[in-house]
Amino acid sequence: EHAQARDHQPKETMGCGRARGVRRNTRDMFSKAFGQKGLPSMSTYLAPYKVGDYVDIVVNGAIHKGMPYRYYHGRTGKVWNITKSALGVMVNKAVRGRIISKRLHVRVEHVKASRCTEEFKNRVKDNEKTKALAKKAGKHIKILKRLPKDPKPGFIVRVKKDVEGKKLQPAVMCAVPYELLA
Repeated sequence: EHAQARDHQPKETMGCGRARGVRRNTRDMFSKAFGQKGLPSMSTYLAPYKVGDYVDIVVNGAIHKGMPYRYYHGRTGKVWNITKSALGVMVNKAVRGRIISKRLHVRVEHVKASRCTEEFKNRVKDNEKTKALAKKAGKHIKILKRLPKDPKPGFIVRVKKDVEGKKLQPAVMCAVPYELLA
């Protein structure tokens, strides 16, 4: 009896078992939006990638070759290798409380350039420009770092007058206690 239970042999029944396939639960994930169906455009294949670039893995359901496993769909990684028709992407994956760096090859159809460092690069460019202008003018810049926003300044609420010229009372809003009607 117990030996049979330990073997985990699947029953000889048809259909309706738990799905265990590589593409399970991807009906909506890998489907394309309305008006976006069909093969990718030429610009997808001509996009330039360099080692060290950040890319987003977005699976294109129309291309079955070089398709990454569903876990990696929507993840951002760093390019570590470039081949003829694919990119080697390094992605971090949380496994049992630790983060493992996974290296996988994904075809270019399933990859797009990430915008995750766009703001940082723009900030660096602006800072360099500001430094150059300050050096030209002979001034010293104190802070180029981002600073947290200050709290909003206080203000006085003015109450409008009604038709007769009397001041209206401000409406004070407060939470109404919940009452159980039984």
